[in-house]
Parts: sequence; structure tokens; C-alpha cells
Amino acid sequence: MIGRTLKKYFPLFALPTLIAFLLAFLIPFIAGIYLSFTEFTTVNDATFVGFQNYIRAFSEDRDFLNALWFTVKFTLVSVVSVNVLAFALALMLTRDRPGTALYRTVFFMPNLIGGIVLGYIWQLIINGVLYGFGTTITADPTYGFWGLVIMTNWQLIGYMMIIYIAGIQNVPTEQIEAARVDGASGPQILWRITIPSVMPAITICLFLTLTNAFKLFDQNLALTAGAPSRRTSMLALDIYQTFYGRAGYEGVGQAKAVIFFLLVAAVALLQLYLTRRKEYDS
Repeated sequence: MIGRTLKKYFPLFALPTLIAFLLAFLIPFIAGIYLSFTEFTTVNDATFVGFQNYIRAFSEDRDFLNALWFTVKFTLVSVVSVNVLAFALALMLTRDRPGTALYRTVFFMPNLIGGIVLGYIWQLIINGVLYGFGTTITADPTYGFWGLVIMTNWQLIGYMMIIYIAGIQNVPTEQIEAARVDGASGPQILWRITIPSVMPAITICLFLTLTNAFKLFDQNLALTAGAPSRRTSMLALDIYQTFYGRAGYEGVGQAKAVIFFLLVAAVALLQLYLTRRKEYDS
């Protein structure tokens, strides 16, 4: 009886969700792909130009390739540093020590501050440190790069740590005790028991840090704004600056956005595939 009732009224609940999905995502997404093949200033004056915008994105605009390389370097460093530090903190905070609940709260709090506010906060902090050396974070791309890495670590480590803690707490204590009885050392228990057992948590954390780092925008805008000379622009910021900052390049900016979407999707799916294989193997 209940099943028939749910089946009867299912369209009533599903239809608004489907309409919202079409209006908020699918239609704009399809329109965005179409506009990437046109030259336009508004949607109503779009002129079809084929793959010209995609060719221009790579042939005429060196900033796009520089942003791509900068984003790849930043993502690799951020993903490794965030996950290694978050996992190390999770290991320490899952041991029976006084005050661990307080430490978890303190480490998680930075995740509550994000966006442009976070970027401006770290701009003030890092510029304050660099002031004594007579420079600023926007004076050299190296400062901008490491400033973005520090800011990302500060924001994401606590978030990833909570996920790792949940995974580590689910590792069977009997299995660990049995390994100790058999003479396994701490590193052996870590590599052969703990890490394989928390592979689902590692999959989630890698996905979250990878996607967050790859599509970073507002913090990049607030911290460096691409300075000096757009050498610290990441992909999302470069697309924004192309679309809104260069007349006649709206179609090129839209083509960059489509390329950006494909890159993020491909990298995220590849990471999920590889780490899930490790889950099955373990």
C-alpha cells in the first residue's frame, strides 16, 4: 500500500527537481558549450565560428598555457601537502591523549573561513612577514605560489583531517593488536593495515583537495589577482580575466571554460578510478 502511494506521488516530487536541474544547470551548460563555438558580446548576437575560439585560446593567448601549468604545479603540491599533513594529524588525534577533542575543533575552524575573505586575510599576513624583506606577495610569482599553497593548506587540512579520523577510527583494533603480537612495527602496521583500511577516506580526501585546488578562484583573486603580470593566475581566474577583461574575447573565454570543465572532469574521474582500484585491491 505504501509502495503504491509513493509510486503514485513520485512524479509530484520528482518533477520540480527535474525542472530546477534543467533551468539551473543543463540548459545553461548546453548554452555555454554552444557559445564557445561563436563570436558574441551578448547571447542574441552570437555568430558561429566553429573551432576558432579554441584555436585562439592556445595560439594567441600564452597566458592560458601559463595558467594551466601554474594550476597543475599548485594542485600537485597542495594535494600532497594537505593530505600528508591531514593524515598525520589524524593519526595523532586518534590516540588516547587528553585534549584531542579541543585540538580537532581548533584544526577544523579554518575551514569555516573561505572565499575572498580568506584570501585578503592571508594577503595581510604574508605581506606583513615579507615587509621586513622589502617586498610583497605580488612582487614575485614564487611568493604568490607558496602563498596560495599555505592558504590552501590552512583552509583544507582540518576538513580532511576529520574525514581521516573517521576512517582511522573504523580500523579494527583486533587486527592491529594481532599484528603487534606477530611482531609488526609501527611503520609496518601503518603501511599494511591502517592505510589500506582507510582507502575510502583517502579516495574522498584526494577528490576534494584535487577539485578544490584545481578550480580555485576567489582566493586566487583576493590573494594575488594574478600579479605580477598574470604569472600567478590560475585557470579559473584566467578565464574570468579573458571573458570580462578583454573586448572581443568573450567566445575565447567561453571556450576556455569548456576546456577547463573537461580538464577538471577528466582529472577527477581518473583519480577516482585509480584510488577505487586500490580500495578493491586492499
